[in-house]
Amino acid sequence: MLMLKHYSPLDFVARLPFLKPPKKVSNLVVCAAKGPRPRYPRVWKTRTKIGTVSKSLKLVECIKGLSNVKEEVYGALDSFIAWDLEFPLITVKKALKSLEHEKEWKRIIQVTKWMLSKGQGKTMGSYYLLLSALAEDGRIDEAEELWTKLFSDNLQSMPRIFFDRMIAIYYKRDMHDKMFEVFADMEELGIRPTVSIVNMVGDVFQKLGMLDKYQKLKRKYPPPKWEYRYIKGKRVKIRSQNLKERKDEFSNETENNEDSNSDESEVDEGGESEISPAAP
Repeated sequence: MLMLKHYSPLDFVARLPFLKPPKKVSNLVVCAAKGPRPRYPRVWKTRTKIGTVSKSLKLVECIKGLSNVKEEVYGALDSFIAWDLEFPLITVKKALKSLEHEKEWKRIIQVTKWMLSKGQGKTMGSYYLLLSALAEDGRIDEAEELWTKLFSDNLQSMPRIFFDRMIAIYYKRDMHDKMFEVFADMEELGIRPTVSIVNMVGDVFQKLGMLDKYQKLKRKYPPPKWEYRYIKGKRVKIRSQNLKERKDEFSNETENNEDSNSDESEVDEGGESEISPAAP
């Protein structure tokens, strides 16, 4: 008499090796009736882009052909975001970045002021971009008004890049008194100036003949021995390249001062030797 052993469906499937799923997933697409086929790279590429990048490009193209009339630009921007449920802050920020890359300073000022009038994007980055655009466009009075407002509102938490920017603006336009005022505010607040700020202020001291203040400035803020740079996305500490050159400059200056002092002493000694024999 034949006995048939009972197997469960799971045991039956486990005993069939050809039904086991593969361990490694290959880059194959299984068709309905023709089996697997390899995936080839695409010959063509779509031009349609999805997301905030394409929207920011459309925003830039929308305002580029307009005039500089405030009402026209603001109206175009309002109509652009009319169907958005929320303010597209990321889109506007990316549009400002592209405008900054193209150095469209007037458009940057218009878009930033429109964004701030909506109560959006009130960050230090937006104010810094607006300050830079006003300076590049030659509107120094508006830049100074913005700087005064920001400095009075954020007296204890003002970023150092704003001081650097204002000193650079005054340095390019030979506005030395205002540059010294900003530098004095930095020292009063205990903000250590960067190398660029020290070089600009020291250059002005040399132009005006204030060599004593120049030497005091260099003693108080010596050049750094180390610099931090980003190499392949990592912050790396390296030795300053300009340190040796600056040391050579200081050594040359000290040697010149010593030579001048020695010449003066020789002249004094010679004068005394000439006068002493003639004495009665």
